[in-house]
Amino acid sequence: MNELELKYGCNPNQKPSRIYMEHGGSLPVTVLSGRPGYINFLDACNGWQLAAELKEVSGLPAAASFKHVSPAGAAIGLPLLEVEAKSYWVDDFASLSPLACAYARARGADRMSSFGDFIALSDVCDVDTAKLIKKEVSDGVVAPGYAPEALAILRSKKNGNYTVLQMDADYVPAPVETKQVFGISFEQGRNSIKIDRKLLENVVTKEKTIPEAAQLDLLLSLITLKYTQSNSVCFAKGGQAIGIGAGQQSRIHCTRLAGAKADNWFLRQSPQVLDLKFTDGIKRADRDNAIDLYIGEESADVLADGVWQKIFKVRPDVFAREEKRAWLDKMRDVALGSDAFFPFGDNIERAHKSGVAYVAQPGGSVRDDHVIDTCDKYGMAMCFTGVRLFHH
Repeated sequence: MNELELKYGCNPNQKPSRIYMEHGGSLPVTVLSGRPGYINFLDACNGWQLAAELKEVSGLPAAASFKHVSPAGAAIGLPLLEVEAKSYWVDDFASLSPLACAYARARGADRMSSFGDFIALSDVCDVDTAKLIKKEVSDGVVAPGYAPEALAILRSKKNGNYTVLQMDADYVPAPVETKQVFGISFEQGRNSIKIDRKLLENVVTKEKTIPEAAQLDLLLSLITLKYTQSNSVCFAKGGQAIGIGAGQQSRIHCTRLAGAKADNWFLRQSPQVLDLKFTDGIKRADRDNAIDLYIGEESADVLADGVWQKIFKVRPDVFAREEKRAWLDKMRDVALGSDAFFPFGDNIERAHKSGVAYVAQPGGSVRDDHVIDTCDKYGMAMCFTGVRLFHH
């Protein structure tokens, strides 16, 4: 099939809408279920590339959770720690396949942003992963294939309207890409830069050691940024993105946003959160919303009389700012990637508060010396990749 008509574009008033192959040939994607929309396909095409590149660099199954053409999460299929399984709401599964672990991590890092996500899987979707997806509010999934039982599970979601796409894993796009804005055609070479360990060789700080696991986290952060709307930074730890700051005009605001998300990821693993007693039958989204408020600055919204009784069996104690800071001080060995250079050391100061020990960025700022000095102040190892990763 050369083209596919869509219901509308980004918005209902934007008609007609379609995806098609400009120079003939068949589309590399097949609709197995549902009626995907314009934004669904944008998320699917970006998410598929991200997941495939993570698989290539790690050798492990990978997954991405996309919303509005930026990843909310991305991860590789490392086994889940017990505390991770509990905080990601998957501790009721006896076991999970590596691919299911990858999606549990990608979805679990920032559950608020992943609500209603489009999922990308690097490998054939198995039953474990399908069962995991079945429980979540999601718009659709793209993968290179589906086990028969897994496909049946996914097709039953949303009363049979859940979007399931199959991507041709052998498809290679043309080296030059085009798009139109305001009736003007833009053309550029496709960003086919390979993200690998060679980019991490130029360590410019006094601390030169970057352990193998941290190198993988840095590569994961850079690949994630390659498909994130700029400006962007990504905090990563343990084979997953734990905080993504996307689409901000100021880099320090990217770092603050991503750092706050990384903090929330770690706060969700605190005893104060894991011990919360929720009412029976509470929906997963309501539980996520309650936790987000509880660990934030608006905890009174869920602890007020007449409110908490609808959410909790027992009214939780206030999670005091000092208690949160004490817990966050235990976060260590976090990796940080940036799609362009850090112009000032303030980004490093903020990163330090979220446990960052390893940094990868292009370098090239007139204040590189100040950024390096700030890393040295905290004993961080930072490499200059020499590669900018803007994405628009």
